[in-house]
Amino acid sequence: MMSYHLQSLARCVLLVLLVSYCQGARQGQDLKCGACRAMVDEMEWAISQVDPKKMIQTGSFRINPDGSQSIRDVPFARSEGNLLELMEEVCERMKDYGERVDPTTSRKTYERVTSRNGKSMDLSEAKLDSRVTSSLKYACETIVEQHEDEVIEFFAHETDNVKDKLCSKRTDLCDHALQIPHDEL
Repeated sequence: MMSYHLQSLARCVLLVLLVSYCQGARQGQDLKCGACRAMVDEMEWAISQVDPKKMIQTGSFRINPDGSQSIRDVPFARSEGNLLELMEEVCERMKDYGERVDPTTSRKTYERVTSRNGKSMDLSEAKLDSRVTSSLKYACETIVEQHEDEVIEFFAHETDNVKDKLCSKRTDLCDHALQIPHDEL
């Protein structure tokens, strides 16, 4: 009789551990997904702030045998040099984000809580604390480091739906991106 109770207790403990492990894994994925989506928002906003007429010359300054050079003008905002510079700073902006928990699914999303233009924002359901922002910043830094080539590729070519294409399809950081609302800049 005693061994039956011990087995039942062991099963309950195992079940609780399994549920908490799955919940922790999902929360980790929510954080990575949120960091990726916030990073994309911040990169798109920073790119939009650069004068679209500003150009930079790229290519080789060597003279070809026919006397020509392989130089071309590209928009500065989407040049590799500018994108690399933006990527160095983008994760610092995670301090402007808060965490929101969906009451029905318990999934976490991250949204900007500091306005870029001074307008007031609805912060009633957002959790603001240093643990959230430091975790988001660390996740962002990890994504930028691990996926630098993909980030540059997507932003250099003005791809539509970068959030879904980069964060879901290319990197698999978001498994539920189709359920996340798409916001505007």
